[in-house]
Amino acid sequence: MNIPNLLTIFRLFVIPIFVIAFYWPTDYSYYISALVFALAAFTDWLDGYLARRLNQVSKLGAFLDPVADKLMVAVALVLLVDAHSTPYLALPAAIIICREIAISALREWMAELGEGKKVAVSYVGKLKTASQMIAIILLLSQNPQYPTLIGIAGLVLLYLAVLLTLGSMLMYLRAAWAEVKKASHP
Repeated sequence: MNIPNLLTIFRLFVIPIFVIAFYWPTDYSYYISALVFALAAFTDWLDGYLARRLNQVSKLGAFLDPVADKLMVAVALVLLVDAHSTPYLALPAAIIICREIAISALREWMAELGEGKKVAVSYVGKLKTASQMIAIILLLSQNPQYPTLIGIAGLVLLYLAVLLTLGSMLMYLRAAWAEVKKASHP
């Protein structure tokens, strides 16, 4: 176990705390859940930075880190859709969650073929993750009964994340297309 992997595991253990904070019966639950999510988002950046800086990149970390990120984002989006109950939030949440599942499956399949580097995380993927995280933090910090400019900014940023999500998905599919064609024609 190294520090980056411990941070990733910490992020997994934060998920139930995040859910409890979100539903905690207090006027401050929105701020607390946003703070917990922001802490998790920071550890996502920090574990990657430390893994590279300390030369502690590991196969366990390479597997767990994206799992922890996707679980945290998916749980946050489900909670937000529950709280806001609007198609304006449900649609981007569904697109983001579906993309994450599809690209995870594509990466696993490409890795089995020995072509995993073709669908490695891109710069657009990193921008997508950053915009998702910031959008979710902004949306979490708002009481859904009282929309504010911060909530509107969070929603706009979430739609930007959807555009980046779809763009990065197309990039990954294009990179894997030759393997997909080979697999479809035995």
